[in-house]
Amino acid sequence: MDYFTYYDLPVSLRMDEADLRRRFLQKSKQYHPDFYTLQSEEAQQEALELSSINNLAFKTLKDPDSRMRYVLELKGLWGEEGTHEIPQEFLLEMMDINEGLMELEFDFDPALYAKAQNDLALLEENLLQQIQPILDQYDEQISPIADLLEVKSYLLKRKYLLRIKENLSRFATR
Repeated sequence: MDYFTYYDLPVSLRMDEADLRRRFLQKSKQYHPDFYTLQSEEAQQEALELSSINNLAFKTLKDPDSRMRYVLELKGLWGEEGTHEIPQEFLLEMMDINEGLMELEFDFDPALYAKAQNDLALLEENLLQQIQPILDQYDEQISPIADLLEVKSYLLKRKYLLRIKENLSRFATR
């Protein structure tokens, strides 16, 4: 059973977080192990498993990136780590930023650091704006596979930018 089915929700890239939380709390009450202490060992074990699924499903679906990755997994479009290729045109765009990071690593400059942070924030915002229509309009029944491939590309680019931000934050602490 997938997490969307578990919560009786359609597969979606967007989520009504209040509704998700309500469903999570309802399942939390329904499967809380304390309510099964007088039940058989099998019933206790099942409640524990369902409670664990509930926690994992909520954690996965409440986070936008995790949710997108999960939908891609459900559709067979997200494999193991290291099996994905970041689009080459994006990597070419990142060359200037990576060169700037190398300069910062060897010769830290607060102004260049602030500019790099700003550039990364703008890139992230631009990526999200580009993918937002797909996130808003995705319908499992009618959306083309190309939409999910765009979502996959977005996640790979975003992950790349997050690694750059992590590297950048280390320079500031030196």
